[in-house]
Amino acid sequence: MSIQTVGIIGAGTMGNGIAQACAVSGVNVVMVDISDAAVAKGLATVAGSLDRLIKKEKITEADKAAALSRIKTSTSYDDLKGAQLVIEAATENYDLKVKIVKQLDGMLAPEAIIASNTSSISITKLAAVTARADRFIGMHFFNPVPMMALVEIIRGLQTSDATHAAVHDLSTRLGKSPITVKNAPGFVVNRILVPMINEAFFVLAEGVASAEDIDAGMKLGCNQPIGPLALADMIGLDVCLAVMDVYLQEFGDSKYRACPLLKEMVAAGQLGRKTGKGVYTY
Repeated sequence: MSIQTVGIIGAGTMGNGIAQACAVSGVNVVMVDISDAAVAKGLATVAGSLDRLIKKEKITEADKAAALSRIKTSTSYDDLKGAQLVIEAATENYDLKVKIVKQLDGMLAPEAIIASNTSSISITKLAAVTARADRFIGMHFFNPVPMMALVEIIRGLQTSDATHAAVHDLSTRLGKSPITVKNAPGFVVNRILVPMINEAFFVLAEGVASAEDIDAGMKLGCNQPIGPLALADMIGLDVCLAVMDVYLQEFGDSKYRACPLLKEMVAAGQLGRKTGKGVYTY
């Protein structure tokens, strides 16, 4: 299957980022959200991002106009009926994703593929609520989507080879570097990354070094562009805690126990950049 039109559920950070990546690469997009205001905000974010690329001389004004012309916005799922692939990019909430996936399953063409942009929810479990489990797959994009090359393509137990091939091809056409991952909690990147962040909180809590020195050590010693504690602030401490709790529940292994300091900071509402204070003050 050659994917020419991609539907996207959600015009937030991930949704509008995926829309931009598709549109810049010549793929038509239908971006759907619950209100006109939400889709308008998403489209404005794409336009602003493209303006920054123009200033950096990465694209031209004509490129921007062409990309924006490929993005249709809507508040109706009916406008997704012509898409060969629909990517659900809603909030990381299982019940919400199930509701969306069931709605899509009932109205899309039988051959259409449904993908979930999830960082932690089981693709096998989501696929099971549909009548097209073989045409269900995970596409985990990374933020900011237009800049990050990686896409984790997650195969559920039921995902067909044809579905995987079509999504892998699309990811490559978007200029991404896809990796194929079996369905497992956290997949690859977050499975390694979030426990590392959690360990950094243990090191901080034990007074081994200051937050600044922990981050400097990992940047200078491991060639990471940002330290784990600063990255936690960027991700959101509440998100890091939620992911660790999922790992502990799914694996039943105490090595995934969330650091008490991380729990305390979340309880205090110190969630990082989005609240103005986390490990650091913004």
